[in-house]
Amino acid sequence: MALLQTTRSGPVTTLTIDRADTMNPLGAPGDGDEFTQVATEINRDLETRCVILTGAGRAFSAGGDIKAMRDKSGSFAGSTPAISDGYRNNIHMILRALHTIRVPVIAAVNGPAIGLGCDVACLADIRIASEKAKFGVTFLKLGIVPGDGGTWILPRVIGMSRASQLFYTGDVIDAATAKDWGLVSEVVAPAALMEEAEAMAAKIAKMPPHSLRQTKMLLRQGQQVSYDTALEMAANTQAMLHTTEDHAEGVAALIEKREAQFKGE
Repeated sequence: MALLQTTRSGPVTTLTIDRADTMNPLGAPGDGDEFTQVATEINRDLETRCVILTGAGRAFSAGGDIKAMRDKSGSFAGSTPAISDGYRNNIHMILRALHTIRVPVIAAVNGPAIGLGCDVACLADIRIASEKAKFGVTFLKLGIVPGDGGTWILPRVIGMSRASQLFYTGDVIDAATAKDWGLVSEVVAPAALMEEAEAMAAKIAKMPPHSLRQTKMLLRQGQQVSYDTALEMAANTQAMLHTTEDHAEGVAALIEKREAQFKGE
């Protein structure tokens, strides 16, 4: 059975992590390949303008498979080099795939997002949490380190001090604290979570698709490059988009006081 259940509603694709009976653990053999395939399909599909990522059942994702760690199986089997390769060639592929999705991703965090699950949620562009959501990066409690790039991801979301606090203490925070720390944008009742995510996705999906993808690219690159480089990238991208029909439509709609109808042209 596939890990990711994919549904499509117009320009919005919803990905559901579906191992509900075990709180949606990640990192089983083949998970990296599946995430990579799904991300590639989304990037190739110019009709997709936004993605919602959520979990089945009562958890978003409880993280790595603790029983596999105990049994030294799957990605955690074998010698030190074998385990290292298990991370590179499977677990890291999950995160790389999510990071390469070119359209906005909304994480609808329905329950616990722990360890790898928290880092997966933090790779989304926007996070909306259910009141039942919890967040933690509890690697040290297992006698290991964040092995999935979390020390790169989390400080970019909540800052170094808060990230260090979570990593060093192993604390798990509730949804209200996550909102206060800037880890999530909104906290809603459990029954309203997907409705809220779908409404936001629909609003995003009305934007011109090429400008939408390019804006995400500029946001991502802006975290890595100098200000001068960011300005140069913006100038070149802006010049390209000024020649599109969607730009002309946006200008006309504003002048005519109507809603724009963007076609990706």
